[in-house]
Amino acid sequence: MSLLDDVKYLLSEAQENIEKAASLDVLNELQIKYLGRKGSLTAILKKLKDLPVEERKQTGAFANQSRKQLEEFFKTAKEKYSTKREKTFFDPTLPGTNPRVGVVHIINQVIGDICQIFYGMGFEIAEGPNVETDYYNFEALNFPPDHPARDMQDTIFVEGGRLLRTHTTPVQARVLEKQKPPIKIITPGLCFRNEAISTRSHVAFYQVDGFLVDEGVTMADLKGALVAFCKAFFGEDLKLKFRPSFFPFTEPSAEVDISCFLCKGKGCQVCKYSGWLEILGCGMIDPNVLENVGIDSEKYTGYAFGMGVERPAMLKYKINDIRLFFNNDLRFLKQFE
Repeated sequence: MSLLDDVKYLLSEAQENIEKAASLDVLNELQIKYLGRKGSLTAILKKLKDLPVEERKQTGAFANQSRKQLEEFFKTAKEKYSTKREKTFFDPTLPGTNPRVGVVHIINQVIGDICQIFYGMGFEIAEGPNVETDYYNFEALNFPPDHPARDMQDTIFVEGGRLLRTHTTPVQARVLEKQKPPIKIITPGLCFRNEAISTRSHVAFYQVDGFLVDEGVTMADLKGALVAFCKAFFGEDLKLKFRPSFFPFTEPSAEVDISCFLCKGKGCQVCKYSGWLEILGCGMIDPNVLENVGIDSEKYTGYAFGMGVERPAMLKYKINDIRLFFNNDLRFLKQFE
């Protein structure tokens, strides 16, 4: 039997097997068997060198033609098989598959918890724009144009002389312009500052401000509200202290520190070995702020406070890196379902 006859037999056998193939997997196996690098046709072609010149030409030409025919056979067979639709059985009596339910982001959960506590004290919620004017972000809050406290804000300016608000306190000025005392408001929202991103700070962060304006409001009212909030949010056994501070829009001003959750007040790296962690700033609203919005500072007084959301969240849930809140890592977020 000549080599040419071997090619003819292989072509006939392959065609017959292709027609009998019952699946795409079988077709792929046959294609490797006949046309692969170690396939039957390749093995035949390797013997061409031993044939006389004329017979080699004839057999080689037929072998190449046969390869093209087989490639076309396989292509046609696969196309036919791929158009077949397998019938699937559906049982309508089976129970349905429940869709996965999303969860509220941990930051939104904490904002909700904070707002709920103050809502229970009678505070209403107000919101304002993220892109602010210099007037509401600074001037209305007792920041003169040359005030050094402006440098502490690390402001991000945008087109049109506007800026991304550095705190949510501008909402206070907007509300005081439109409403008359008594006013009791909290203002949650997103803020922006041009800061280096690290484990404890971020260029974007959330804040909740609050204020109360009425007749006869004192520092004692402010202290009572904040002590009640801290114990409701962090726990009744919490230790906290007020210490003097400075803010342009409050006078007198104070900052509130709580005992460190990690070291229980003994001192660690997180609290800088002081045993205390700052969580918010507060004070009595400066009379200039009230006068700027048309409220008689001789008749009315008020207090204001402001806190970041990420810091209390980190303390409450023992999170050591603020960037985890913004990375959208599901492994982290699923812990708070």
